Amino acid sequence: MKLDILAFAAHPDDIEISCAGTLLHMKSLGKRIGIIDLTMGERGTRGNANLRMEEASHAGTILQLSIRENLHLPDCFFSYSEESLLKIIHVIRKYQPEIVLANSLQDRHPDHGRAAKLVADACFYSGLPKIITEYQNQNQEAWRPANLYHYIQDFNLIPDFLFDISKYIEQKMEIISCFKSQFYSPDSKEPETPISKADFLDFIRSKAKTYGREAGFSYAEGFNFSRKPGITDLFHLK
Repeated sequence: MKLDILAFAAHPDDIEISCAGTLLHMKSLGKRIGIIDLTMGERGTRGNANLRMEEASHAGTILQLSIRENLHLPDCFFSYSEESLLKIIHVIRKYQPEIVLANSLQDRHPDHGRAAKLVADACFYSGLPKIITEYQNQNQEAWRPANLYHYIQDFNLIPDFLFDISKYIEQKMEIISCFKSQFYSPDSKEPETPISKADFLDFIRSKAKTYGREAGFSYAEGFNFSRKPGITDLFHLK
């Protein structure tokens, strides 16, 4: 199955928190979208791997994903290695996306920046035919996505562009709430984390509003390029 957009995440919930609004908009345009989670988030302070998989499945249903897969790399301890790169190259070649979304270039959680580097390099290496990967006992064709964008996560990085999610903010918040084990509950007996505090979801909404204000949108999500973009029409910039 060829996809239009393949979004990668170090952990289930990274994408939902950071760029679900963008994916909802692209889905409304008929684009085929998939998510690849590198890990199961099994070392997260709250919940467990099985619960995270259930929550990810629920979120994926609302997003109407074409596919969602998990590469089962070790949470917190996945490395920049040939093995990790080949697993990512394999799914890039399998789904041949035009656009790849990846974790933030730098962030509070060390996994995010490391995943960003892995996915960015895998996108390049995936286009080299002498790197051999197989699918169903056949060599895969080399494939390099046309564009790679890094969604902004916890740190307030300066975005290279802002995507209007004004129509989708409420649905985005619903999707984030699928990961209820990670967020505030007055009845929870689990340890508090930076994202389980009572005001975290308000922070997410406020951040989207702040990004939106810069571009004249009600709400927006921010992205960074890994290379300089080119444009052909000045009138298409907002």
